[in-house]
Amino acid sequence: MTDAKLFDEFLIENRLRSEAETADYRPLTGGVSSDIYRVDLPGRSLCIKRALPKLKVAADWQAPVSRSSFEWGWISFVAKRFPNYAPTPLAHDPLSGVFAMSFLSAGDHPLWKAQLLMGQVDIATAAAVGRATAQIHAASTLEPALPALFDSGDNFHALRLEPYLLATARAHPEIEPQLRRLADRTAATRLALVHGDVSPKNILVGPEGPVFLDAECAWFGDPAFDLAFCLNHLLLKRIAIPAKAAELRAAFDALSTAYLRGVSWESRGAIEARAAALLPGLFLARIDGKSPVEYITRDDQRESVRACALPLIRNPVMRLEEVADAWFMESSPTG
Repeated sequence: MTDAKLFDEFLIENRLRSEAETADYRPLTGGVSSDIYRVDLPGRSLCIKRALPKLKVAADWQAPVSRSSFEWGWISFVAKRFPNYAPTPLAHDPLSGVFAMSFLSAGDHPLWKAQLLMGQVDIATAAAVGRATAQIHAASTLEPALPALFDSGDNFHALRLEPYLLATARAHPEIEPQLRRLADRTAATRLALVHGDVSPKNILVGPEGPVFLDAECAWFGDPAFDLAFCLNHLLLKRIAIPAKAAELRAAFDALSTAYLRGVSWESRGAIEARAAALLPGLFLARIDGKSPVEYITRDDQRESVRACALPLIRNPVMRLEEVADAWFMESSPTG
C-alpha cells in the first residue's frame, strides 16, 4: 500500500477528513527514522508521521516500528500537562505506526537548529529548553503508571545505546569498557520519562516556549540522557559556526543551569555527574557512531572532537562546565 493510500484511509477512519475532501501531502525533511508529511486539507493543515523499520543512514540501523506508540504516548503525556511544549495529538494507529498531530508553521514556530546554523544563538531559548525539559522530567516522576507504560528499554537500546555508545565502542577498542559501562548504567537507571532525542532539529521555538518533536525514543529511564544529548549539540555547533563560540558556551551554561534548577527527584549533583560522564561519549558518537553529524566533514574537525572526548571518557569529570571548558577553551578547526 502506498503512503498516500494508507494515509487517506487513516485520516478518513479517524474522521480527520471526509471522503469528499482532497488531501495534498507534502514531505517534510529533517528526520532519518520516519516519513513525515504536511497534509493540506480544505481550510486546515495537519502533520502525519509513519515510523520506518530501517533508518535513512549509511549504516545498517534497524528499529522496531512499535516505537510510534511510545512517541504517541510521550506527546499525549506532555500535551495534557504542558500543552505549549508539544504538538496536539490527533489520532494514532499502533498497527501501522501512523499518527497525526497538529501542524505548526515555521512562521511562528521556527526550528531551533535552523536558527543556530544561521548564527542566531539566543541564550533565552537555550534556558527555556533546559527549563522545559526539567519540568517534563519532574512531572513524569509523579506519575506511578509511567514506568510500565514506557517500559521501552529494547527500543531505547536499538535507537540510542547501540548506534551511539556501543557502535562507538566498537570503533574505539581502547575505550570500549568505559563506553559499555556508560551504556549499562544508563540502561539500568529508571527515574523519569525520557524523550531521547532532545536536539535542536526537534525543537521549535514557539511564542510560548519550546515545542518538542520526534519522541520516538521515549523511555522511562535516565533523564541525564536528555540533558547530555541536547548539550552535545551546542558543543558540536562550534564547528559549524566557529565565530559564535562564546555565545554557544553561554547557551550551554544557560541550558544546563536552568535544567539543574528544576531537578527535584534526585540530587542535582548526582544527575549532573551522570550527564557529564555521558556527554563526551555522545560527543564522540556523532563522529564515530552510526549517526555522524552532517556538518562535520573534514578529518581535522573529527580529530579535534576525538582529542577532546577521549581523555574525558577515560577520566570522567563530575561537572558539565568541565566538559565545556575542555572544548571551548581549546582551539578547534573552523567550519
